[in-house]
Amino acid sequence: MKIGFVGTGIMGRPMAGHLQAAGHELLLVRHRSPVPEELLAGGATVCGSARELAAAADVVIMMLPDTPDVERALFDADGIASGLRPEICVVDMSSIDPIATRDFAARIMATGGDYVDAPVSGGEVGAKAATLTIMCGGSAPAFARVKPLFRKMGQNVTHVGDVGAGQVAKVANQIIVALNIEAVAEALLFAAKAGVDPDKVRAALMGGFASSRVLEVHGQRMIDRSFAPGFRIALHQKDLNLALSSARALGLALPNTASAQQLFSACVARGGADWDHSAMVRALEVLADHEIEKATV
Repeated sequence: MKIGFVGTGIMGRPMAGHLQAAGHELLLVRHRSPVPEELLAGGATVCGSARELAAAADVVIMMLPDTPDVERALFDADGIASGLRPEICVVDMSSIDPIATRDFAARIMATGGDYVDAPVSGGEVGAKAATLTIMCGGSAPAFARVKPLFRKMGQNVTHVGDVGAGQVAKVANQIIVALNIEAVAEALLFAAKAGVDPDKVRAALMGGFASSRVLEVHGQRMIDRSFAPGFRIALHQKDLNLALSSARALGLALPNTASAQQLFSACVARGGADWDHSAMVRALEVLADHEIEKATV
C-alpha cells in the first residue's frame, strides 16, 4: 500500500517507520522538521506538496501537533484535500478538537473521500515500541480498511464510534492522566512533608488499590527529579484546553480538570512548558514550600 504520512516528528517518525518495515511504501512531505534520514534510507519518497502526496497515496495519515496544523495540512491551497482522489481514506492520528474533527471529516467526505480519527496514547516510548493505544472514530467499513495499519503501530486498537469519537476518547484519556498525576504528586508530597520516605511509600502503594501506571512511572520521576520530557506540559495543556472548551460547549463542569490545568500553567510560568507533565509536582511543591526527596531518617 502507498501511505502518505504527514508529520514525522517525535511520534510520527517511529510510527511511519513501523509501516515502512511492514512493507508499505511511504510518501512524505516536508513539514516543520526535516524528513528523517532513516525513512529516506528505507525507500520513502518525498513529495513536493501535500497535494502531490494525496494524489499518489492509497491512504493518507496525519500526525500533527494541534487543530490548526491539521486544518492547514488538509485545506491549504496545496493541501491534502486538493489532491485527494475519490474513496481515499484520510486518517488523523493527531490529538485535536473533536468538534473541528467532525467538520474536517464532513468536508473530506463531501469530496468522495473517507475519514477516520485515530488519536493515540503511549507517548514516544509506545510509538517506538509499536505498543500505542489507538482510539478510533469513523464508519465501520473505513475502520476495517485501515485497522491492519493500526496493528503495525499499536496493540490496543478500539473502534469507539462515529467520526470524532476517537478524539473524545483521547480527551477523556488526558483528563484521567492529568488528574492521576495530580493525585500521585499530592500523595508523595504529603509523605515527604510528613518525614516518610516517598520512595518506600510509592513501593507500598504499588501493591494496593492505588496502584497505577502513573504512580509507577511518574511517581518515580518525581522522586528522582527526572523531568526530561516524554510528554511535554505544553502538549498536555493543549489537550486539557480541548477538554475545557468542549465542556463549556456541552454545559459541563470539569472542576478538577480546570485545577490540573492551573497547576500546569504555574509550571509554564516558571519556564516549564517543555518539562515532562509529571513535573506538575513542582507547582504543588511551591505551594508547600517543600520538595519531594527520599527521607534521611
